[in-house]
Amino acid sequence: MNLPKVLTDLIKAQNEFDAVTYANLFSETAVVFDEGKTHKGRLEIERWIDHSNKNYQAVMEPLEYTENGTTSIVTATCSGTFPGSPITLKFHFDIVDGQIQYLKVTD
Repeated sequence: MNLPKVLTDLIKAQNEFDAVTYANLFSETAVVFDEGKTHKGRLEIERWIDHSNKNYQAVMEPLEYTENGTTSIVTATCSGTFPGSPITLKFHFDIVDGQIQYLKVTD
Protein backbone atom coordinates (compact mmCIF):
# COMPACT_ATOMS: atom_id res chain seq x y z
CA MET A 1 0.00 0.00 0.00
CA ASN A 2 1.42 3.36 -1.01
CA LEU A 3 0.56 5.80 1.81
CA PRO A 4 1.79 9.39 2.02
CA LYS A 5 4.78 9.69 4.35
CA VAL A 6 2.79 11.59 6.99
CA LEU A 7 0.33 8.68 7.26
CA THR A 8 3.08 6.06 7.34
CA ASP A 9 4.70 8.08 10.13
CA LEU A 10 1.35 8.40 11.94
CA ILE A 11 0.74 4.64 11.88
CA LYS A 12 4.28 3.99 13.10
CA ALA A 13 3.85 6.51 15.96
CA GLN A 14 0.48 4.97 16.85
CA ASN A 15 1.85 1.44 16.90
CA GLU A 16 4.78 2.56 19.08
CA PHE A 17 2.46 4.53 21.43
CA ASP A 18 4.52 7.68 20.75
CA ALA A 19 2.07 10.50 21.49
CA VAL A 20 4.57 13.32 20.92
CA THR A 21 5.61 12.15 17.44
CA TYR A 22 1.97 11.41 16.60
CA ALA A 23 0.82 14.92 17.58
CA ASN A 24 3.70 16.59 15.73
CA LEU A 25 2.33 15.18 12.45
CA PHE A 26 -0.63 17.56 12.85
CA SER A 27 -0.67 21.30 12.19
CA GLU A 28 -0.95 23.69 15.14
CA THR A 29 -4.60 24.34 14.19
CA ALA A 30 -5.60 20.75 13.37
CA VAL A 31 -8.89 19.28 14.54
CA VAL A 32 -9.58 15.65 15.50
CA PHE A 33 -13.06 14.14 15.91
CA ASP A 34 -13.17 10.79 17.72
CA GLU A 35 -15.70 9.05 19.97
CA GLY A 36 -18.01 12.07 19.85
CA LYS A 37 -15.35 14.50 21.06
CA THR A 38 -13.44 17.29 19.33
CA HIS A 39 -9.76 17.94 19.98
CA LYS A 40 -8.31 21.19 18.65
CA GLY A 41 -4.65 22.01 18.24
CA ARG A 42 -1.51 19.95 18.62
CA LEU A 43 -1.47 20.02 22.45
CA GLU A 44 -5.04 18.71 22.78
CA ILE A 45 -4.32 16.09 20.13
CA GLU A 46 -1.25 14.93 22.05
CA ARG A 47 -3.28 14.66 25.27
CA TRP A 48 -6.06 12.77 23.45
CA ILE A 49 -3.75 10.21 21.82
CA ASP A 50 -1.68 9.77 25.01
CA HIS A 51 -4.87 9.05 26.97
CA SER A 52 -6.07 6.68 24.25
CA ASN A 53 -2.71 4.89 24.17
CA LYS A 54 -2.72 4.38 27.93
CA ASN A 55 -6.33 3.17 28.03
CA TYR A 56 -6.61 1.10 24.84
CA GLN A 57 -3.08 0.31 23.59
CA ALA A 58 -4.52 0.26 20.07
CA VAL A 59 -2.39 -0.68 17.11
CA MET A 60 -3.37 -0.09 13.48
CA GLU A 61 -2.97 -2.33 10.47
CA PRO A 62 -3.97 -0.49 7.27
CA LEU A 63 -6.21 -2.44 4.92
CA GLU A 64 -7.15 0.12 2.27
CA TYR A 65 -6.23 3.64 1.20
CA THR A 66 -8.11 6.09 -1.00
CA GLU A 67 -7.24 9.67 -1.90
CA ASN A 68 -9.16 12.50 -3.50
CA GLY A 69 -7.26 15.80 -3.57
CA THR A 70 -6.28 16.68 0.00
CA THR A 71 -8.75 14.15 1.45
CA SER A 72 -7.49 10.67 2.31
CA ILE A 73 -9.21 7.70 3.93
CA VAL A 74 -7.32 4.87 5.59
CA THR A 75 -9.36 1.81 6.50
CA ALA A 76 -7.53 -0.10 9.23
CA THR A 77 -7.96 -2.97 11.61
CA CYS A 78 -7.44 -1.67 15.14
CA SER A 79 -6.73 -4.01 18.00
CA GLY A 80 -6.01 -3.31 21.63
CA THR A 81 -7.40 -3.55 25.14
CA PHE A 82 -10.85 -2.16 24.33
CA PRO A 83 -14.20 -3.98 24.13
CA GLY A 84 -14.86 -5.51 20.72
CA SER A 85 -11.19 -5.62 19.70
CA PRO A 86 -10.26 -5.97 16.92
CA ILE A 87 -12.45 -3.60 14.91
CA THR A 88 -12.21 -2.00 11.49
CA LEU A 89 -12.25 1.82 11.48
CA LYS A 90 -12.00 4.51 8.84
CA PHE A 91 -9.62 7.41 9.38
CA HIS A 92 -10.61 10.45 7.29
CA PHE A 93 -7.72 12.89 6.85
CA ASP A 94 -7.19 16.27 5.24
CA ILE A 95 -3.48 16.71 4.54
CA VAL A 96 -2.00 20.04 3.47
CA ASP A 97 1.71 20.68 2.92
CA GLY A 98 2.64 17.37 4.53
CA GLN A 99 0.73 18.01 7.77
CA ILE A 100 -2.58 16.63 8.94
CA GLN A 101 -5.18 19.39 9.23
CA TYR A 102 -8.17 17.23 10.07
CA LEU A 103 -8.89 13.69 11.27
CA LYS A 104 -12.26 12.07 11.82
CA VAL A 105 -12.45 8.46 13.02
CA THR A 106 -15.57 6.50 11.99
CA ASP A 107 -16.67 2.90 11.96
